[in-house]
Amino acid sequence: MPAGRAVGVRPARGGPVRGAVPPGTPCWADLATPDLADTRRFYPELFGWTAHVSPEPDAQGYTVFRHAGRAVAGAGPPAAPDQVPIWSTYVATDDADLVAGRVTAAGGLVFVPPFEVFDQGRMAVFSDPAGAVLSVWQPMTMPGAEVLGVPGSMAWNELVTPDPEAAKVFYELVFGWHPEEQPADGPYTGWRLGDRIVAGMMPPLGDGFPVDLPAYWAVYFAVDDADATADRAVRLGGEVLVPPRDSRSGRYAALRDPQGALFSVIARAG
Repeated sequence: MPAGRAVGVRPARGGPVRGAVPPGTPCWADLATPDLADTRRFYPELFGWTAHVSPEPDAQGYTVFRHAGRAVAGAGPPAAPDQVPIWSTYVATDDADLVAGRVTAAGGLVFVPPFEVFDQGRMAVFSDPAGAVLSVWQPMTMPGAEVLGVPGSMAWNELVTPDPEAAKVFYELVFGWHPEEQPADGPYTGWRLGDRIVAGMMPPLGDGFPVDLPAYWAVYFAVDDADATADRAVRLGGEVLVPPRDSRSGRYAALRDPQGALFSVIARAG
């Protein structure tokens, strides 16, 4: 699902694939990076993933990472030469075109209008009014992540923004998410969709992060041991931005890979 990297794609065919998460729920994460070769080294050694490179020439080396044989995340080249390395969150939808229209009406910006990615699905890329970039995925043959919330897979998605009040309005209009304040060590909002909290939101931490970092969506991967994972990331050429610390949800750390992409890991409490 490489944003802006599908050229000459085939139209999507067939109906929604079985196993897809409900619309409005984060379903996938992928990394835009200038060094796919090193990415295929770093993350498998960090998380125990295996790398599977797409055979489609137009996919430009897009790689699906698997854990225990199941798809958990992806990586591909950047959409533009000056794009910074970044992990992107994808939210499932049953109508990418409808979401794109809602984004515009709510004051966001559609960077990449809806388009087909081979026979896998339909996607779009947009930003909220504070600049946080998010993608939507309308699944066809590819549902997104085949496992979530277990060690080695995506566990959580969190908006870090200096304007939480504007975000509450925007995401409710776009996805129907309802903001709920959550017990935490500081201000924290959960995004409720039906009977589930599907994502979170918090203001910038202020310590360990660049002061000029714009609003962004953070991707958390589940691990068995946050401390050991942080140590291993450093040995593999990464960097620890926020050392492992405890929270109500578990012990987490914020990391940077060798190319500079930010991501977090969490060992769930209990």
